[in-house]
Amino acid sequence: MLLTALRFSHQLLEEVVTAGDHVIDATMGNGNDTLFLAKLVGATGHVSAFDIQEQAVQNTREKLADYRDRTTLYLAGHETIAEKISAKQPIRAAIFNLGYLPKGDKQIITLPETTKQAMQAILERLTIGGRMILVIYYGHAGGEAEKNDVLHFCQDLPQETFSVLNYQFINQKNNPPILLCVEKKSD
Repeated sequence: MLLTALRFSHQLLEEVVTAGDHVIDATMGNGNDTLFLAKLVGATGHVSAFDIQEQAVQNTREKLADYRDRTTLYLAGHETIAEKISAKQPIRAAIFNLGYLPKGDKQIITLPETTKQAMQAILERLTIGGRMILVIYYGHAGGEAEKNDVLHFCQDLPQETFSVLNYQFINQKNNPPILLCVEKKSD
């Protein structure tokens, strides 16, 4: 059976993340991906997670009771990745869920400009074989513009350096999510 975008994103991460790796959850949300990544990186790895909403940080903190020693939660937008994560810190993987906080304020959304800043910062730190996953939810005001900007950004990446996968169910109603996986091939 074909995997949902969420399940496929986790499979793509499981294939490359191992104990000791440093990874990023660029859109912490309710902490599900942060917790998933914390389990993958083990006791010697680290997850940096970002969100602009206090509720997201609280929800995530509650989920991470047994994993606090390997996570740093930033009450900050993902556009601050370049400030918060050293340029010398290799990143094995990152994940974005673009849109709004599930069960949260639908007026607070990810934005194309900040998302592109975060993507650029991650790609500069991504290790060879590392992956950046973007799950794009776009059925809300502003979502279509972000979807288009992110797709153009990824389409313009040099094929000598990156492979970009686009995964989407094209016969589903109500704007099915799009999953993009950017894998680094070389420096």
